[in-house]
Amino acid sequence: MATFDDGPVAVVRSALVKAGVGDTVRTFPAGVPTAAAAAQALECDLAAITNSLIFDLDGEPLLILASGAARVDTALVASRLGTGRIRRASPTFVLEHTGQEVGGVAPLGHPKRIRTLLDETLQAHRLLWAGAGDHHSMFSITYQDLLRVTGALELPVR
Repeated sequence: MATFDDGPVAVVRSALVKAGVGDTVRTFPAGVPTAAAAAQALECDLAAITNSLIFDLDGEPLLILASGAARVDTALVASRLGTGRIRRASPTFVLEHTGQEVGGVAPLGHPKRIRTLLDETLQAHRLLWAGAGDHHSMFSITYQDLLRVTGALELPVR
């Protein structure tokens, strides 16, 4: 039987430590599959939850790290990037490119680097929480550390 620390969560823990952030992963047996569930379990503002959203941009993954209180405006993002249409990725596409399932995708710990955008509204929070590789785990990180470890481009996403 798998534990919450098997597979993707172990990879995320390792990536956090390797990046110098430290292991800040917390596990919730009841699960935190949505930003609202995570905010409730962590007793934090919904806007401090960092959703890791994978989109399909011409067959390549695009990771947008967005506030849990925001809905990404893909037309705005595409315009700012000067690209074509950005589409929500299928669960199979997400798993293929991240090694993690939808609802638990982390901003790091993927098989290879993914082009990443960071919602600049997240910098309003002293501490952020992001998925740690599955539906049961989250980790804490500062905006500056998240920016550093993901190599993201800061951008308005709504």
